[in-house]
Amino acid sequence: MGRFKMIARLFAIVALLTASQSFAAGGAALDHVEFDPGNKASLQRGARNFMNYCSGCHSAKYVRFKTIGKYLELSEEQLIDNLMFNAEKTFDTINTAMPADSAKRWFGTAPPDMSLMARAKGADYIYSFLRGFYLSADSPTGVDNRVLGGTSMPHVLWELQGFQKALFSEHTEDGVTTHSFDGFELVIDGSMDSEDFDDFVADTVNFLAYIAEPIRSERRKLGVWVLMFLIFFWILSVMLKKQIWKDVK
Repeated sequence: MGRFKMIARLFAIVALLTASQSFAAGGAALDHVEFDPGNKASLQRGARNFMNYCSGCHSAKYVRFKTIGKYLELSEEQLIDNLMFNAEKTFDTINTAMPADSAKRWFGTAPPDMSLMARAKGADYIYSFLRGFYLSADSPTGVDNRVLGGTSMPHVLWELQGFQKALFSEHTEDGVTTHSFDGFELVIDGSMDSEDFDDFVADTVNFLAYIAEPIRSERRKLGVWVLMFLIFFWILSVMLKKQIWKDVK
């Protein structure tokens, strides 16, 4: 019975983790995004997006420019010219130029470091959050977010996406009124259409997923070799056992 209880607990933990990834910020359903840390072109675009639109407020202090440049197959000159806007040496980490105390005063809280955000929240969360801003007269920034209501982050990608309003429907049951999200309606066009903007965000999320675990690809390759070795060793052990015990009845 102890083994069955342990298995049941493991299933319960997996279910809770799945639910936390699928429903965030009070039950907001997340949009799924496919990310591929092996896609170097996507990672290069994502690095460009992050450094141009995110690094002014957000740091990524657990990853170094040198590590990024090596994996993304960028020369030192390309790295310096295209990504290192707030660093002097390739060995530096990605640090924001915004002082933490000033950020807290302006936004109410300092913008979080993005190094491990993809592991902490999940790629779907970041993808849905970046696409989830909508106009709100009640917000100091003029916008709110479907995934994280009341966020202090402004809509930094408004020039690309434009501005949209959120559509909600009202339901009353047993005297209790609830509001459900029905979608967005574009109010002001951005410089990108919806498909191009989704690709832009997907590349950015891909880069964040990569920096959250830079050794992911190497770890998986090593894991394949380890499994192949274990399978070979298991076959060899079975054959050896049969050879040793063949005369025992």
